[in-house]
Amino acid sequence: MASINPYLVFNGNCEEAFLFYQSVFGGEFPYVGKFSDMPAGDENPTLSEDDANKIMHISLPIGKDSVLMGSDSNSASGEVTFGGNMSISINAESKQEADRLFDGLSAGGNPFMPMNQTFWGAYFGMFVDKFGIHWMVNFDEEQK
Repeated sequence: MASINPYLVFNGNCEEAFLFYQSVFGGEFPYVGKFSDMPAGDENPTLSEDDANKIMHISLPIGKDSVLMGSDSNSASGEVTFGGNMSISINAESKQEADRLFDGLSAGGNPFMPMNQTFWGAYFGMFVDKFGIHWMVNFDEEQK
């Protein structure tokens, strides 16, 4: 079965964001590549020193089947506009885990819907983290 792996694009603070996410989820980065790591060629124009030091690709495995991936934008691709059109949904295995993830990831952000029981039978909350990324944390009381 296919899996969904969210990919986040940042305006130069991808590394900071992923170090923060790693501090909450744990784990190791299997790959961290900077734009300076790209081989020279037609598809790799000369980059400014600032662009060369930005993250081209990073990944952080989370749990058994998920990978959070990201990169920085650069001057060739333009600045990223952040908005409310994307959320990352996390399904926790317990209320305790849901609270830990919510509290950790929402630190310094805007927890606009605190963890609470919902009418659909889940323990659920939403927030925007300090990097402008929208998250939903869910624990289903009755595991399916």
